[in-house]
Amino acid sequence: MEMTSLGWTVLPLAILAGAIRVSTPFIFVSLGESITEKSGRINLGLEGNLVLGAMSAYAVSFLSGSPWAGVLAAGAVGMLFGTLHGLLCSVRRVNDTAIGISLMVLGTGLAFFWGKPFIEPKAPSLPTIPLGFWTDIPQVQSALDVNVLFFVGVALAFVLRIFFNRTGWGLMLRTVGDSEDAARSLGFPVLKVRILATSVGGFLAGVGGSFLSLSYPGSWSEGLSSGQGIMAVALVIFARWDPVRALWASLLFGGAGAIGPALQGMGITGFYYLFNAAPYVLTLAIMIASTSRVQTFTDAPGELSLHR
Repeated sequence: MEMTSLGWTVLPLAILAGAIRVSTPFIFVSLGESITEKSGRINLGLEGNLVLGAMSAYAVSFLSGSPWAGVLAAGAVGMLFGTLHGLLCSVRRVNDTAIGISLMVLGTGLAFFWGKPFIEPKAPSLPTIPLGFWTDIPQVQSALDVNVLFFVGVALAFVLRIFFNRTGWGLMLRTVGDSEDAARSLGFPVLKVRILATSVGGFLAGVGGSFLSLSYPGSWSEGLSSGQGIMAVALVIFARWDPVRALWASLLFGGAGAIGPALQGMGITGFYYLFNAAPYVLTLAIMIASTSRVQTFTDAPGELSLHR
């Protein structure tokens, strides 16, 4: 998108528009992981859900002609992998981290294998809402074309905060995540809650993947995700397991990822790859800042700190 004719005043708008686009997959994956970790379980396999969801969405959209059918397919595939993760981790002495990494490799491998026929074809894309209707400048109109899934993710963040803090189901989920013994004493079905939470988390990760292939960048390729599923786990820790904070953190990550393309649109191509590394640098900084030998997270689900 050419920005030079409009001057430097367009740079903040370009970064904002890029932040919205780049952050949308982060929003869905981080909200899904928030649900999973609230139950006391961590899913490092979300990268596999994301990539396989992106491939499934693109394939179904191409074959059916409906991008929304692709979104549902991506969510279904993500839920399948989430359920598999939940079932495997319910076996005694099975490590969540090892299972997550194994399913990440399996998901990406299946996506690459089954997705080869869909690299070249063009599938229908998800619709956008033209928030730039008030201007005649094409660049601004393009920047303010916002995908519907972004608004769904924003609304979902606030709904989940209410769910966690104001509902009986949310209380049960948090109790299971904080203390398995307390949850069992109250009669809560611990394993069922965790399996369901992991399934829902996988569903949202799959939906996040559908945005990658059906909106931005809007195609299917093997390098589509760039590790966003893994970065979302760090994002959840940074957000202190709060859905609304995860929303703002996703926008922060999205803004970091949008700096490089925005500057390139202004004609600044030097250090382009350095600016593209900003999200990864931010992830590393967050992980370092979140590590302390003397202070622990008082708001972290208690069961996450247990080693079985």
